[in-house]
Amino acid sequence: MKNIRILDCTLRDGGRVIDCAFADEQTRDISRRLAGAGIEIVELGFLRDPARVEYKGGSTFFTRAEQLRPFVVPGSDTLFVAFIDYSLYDFSTLSPCDGSSVTGLRVGFTKKDLTKHRKDLVRCLRLVKSLGYRLFIQGVNSLGYSDRELLDIVEMVNDIGPDGFGIVDTYGAMYTEDVQRIYSLIDHNLAPSIAIDFHSHNNFQLSFAFAQEVIRLSGDSRPLVLDATLNGMGKCAGNLNTELIVDYLVRKKHQDYDFDAILDLIDEYMYQIKAEHPWGYSIPAVMAGIYKSHPNNVIYLTEKFRLATKDIEHIISMIDPEVRQRYDYDNIQRLYAEYNHTRVDDRAVLDTLGQALRGQELLLLLPGKSLVTHERQIDALIAQKDPVILSVNFVTDKGRAGRRFAFFGSEKRYKKFAAAREGAACIVVSNIAGAGEGDLVVNYENLVDRASGIGGEEFDNTMVMLLNLLRRLGMRRMDVAGFDGFAPAGENYYDEAAFDKKRFAARFAEINANMSALLREYAKSLDRPDDLHFVTPSLYAPIFGQQA
Repeated sequence: MKNIRILDCTLRDGGRVIDCAFADEQTRDISRRLAGAGIEIVELGFLRDPARVEYKGGSTFFTRAEQLRPFVVPGSDTLFVAFIDYSLYDFSTLSPCDGSSVTGLRVGFTKKDLTKHRKDLVRCLRLVKSLGYRLFIQGVNSLGYSDRELLDIVEMVNDIGPDGFGIVDTYGAMYTEDVQRIYSLIDHNLAPSIAIDFHSHNNFQLSFAFAQEVIRLSGDSRPLVLDATLNGMGKCAGNLNTELIVDYLVRKKHQDYDFDAILDLIDEYMYQIKAEHPWGYSIPAVMAGIYKSHPNNVIYLTEKFRLATKDIEHIISMIDPEVRQRYDYDNIQRLYAEYNHTRVDDRAVLDTLGQALRGQELLLLLPGKSLVTHERQIDALIAQKDPVILSVNFVTDKGRAGRRFAFFGSEKRYKKFAAAREGAACIVVSNIAGAGEGDLVVNYENLVDRASGIGGEEFDNTMVMLLNLLRRLGMRRMDVAGFDGFAPAGENYYDEAAFDKKRFAARFAEINANMSALLREYAKSLDRPDDLHFVTPSLYAPIFGQQA
């Protein structure tokens, strides 16, 4: 018996492109011909709460299982199923399975559902089975769970005993190593009789590659279900293409499908729908994958504001990671206004800085206490190398006039040094309001990385922004002084009276950990770790192969 089955979800997940507005005759014909082509599982649509949806036909949003009866092919070997979002359905309205309509139900839940309503979720899943349906459990956004959390879900699934359990790449954000890790973890712990159902989105153009990978990982033992849609139909980047996986399984696994029937369906329906409601690869879709964002966020920014792709990227990155997984248009409009406030065209400034800094010895001065305790060593290095000096969030008088810049990423520090800034060359990040007329303003969004989540609240630390600016300019070798890290006891700033220690003391350990994470990431861009050379003691020096 073959262990690999295709689940075509064109009428459900693919249908989201057109708000599931398939004419009844289309739904009936697509269902019949998919079954005739040998597709093992056909998903006919959603089951939704009658209080939310009024079913009048012409849609694959249904409210009762009986409404799907006309679209099931009697006597077919194909399994016909519907999809239920746990939070969008009243399970008390579900009638028993009598074999005349769908005989399988897929139930999807979010991490929030699991956390807040676990007991009721389990009750509803058991209810589906007790009413005679074949149950498939789908945990939305598998990438959003830790290994420990996934194992906890697997234990719950084993206890319930469904036909299948899904690995779901909800936001098209997985890479091959993610698939391998999650699949292996689940495969080694899920009951052998339960199929693994793999559902991907094609933001990175990897859905077909992922399908081949999970087939390889499944061997000939683990039951496997692969979700796909005709022509990859689906919101934003779309899904795994049914025609591609059909052809692969025919050629490589000698399975029996009618490939020509699949192509006929695409010719008859998909091309016309796609012409009016396009989907597929696009740079905005890539942004949705990178930032694990609901595609509606990207679609809204594209259609509402007609933004350049890099602007979409920056605005999506500004949305809190958990909030990105749903869509809130009011929030996006607020972030759009905020982004426009800080955005600048800094190409001319970068040219100016490049001419001033490239080919020069660089010394970065941060306001740590070691600027005072190790002043002699710093002065000796300046006398020896005559570097261009970049001070961070303060103005220095060290070095030669004309060979020093003050880099400001903190509005509070920028204002504090108002008098000292007179006549000084200042580089100012665009998130600072009221930059002076002669300041060199650089674009804030190009100096921070929100996508990775590395660094927590320190993602826009001024030193990190300066390092990113220098990297943009092609400079990765420099000396650093005063970059001490935060010590719970003792003084931390060269001008300790100006430092609000009480405000930050409770976070010192967290700040040090976040900064270390950011610096480890930065270190990967260096040819050699000691290209960033510490002149004074620093908690961060070991990251770069130097003594603290």
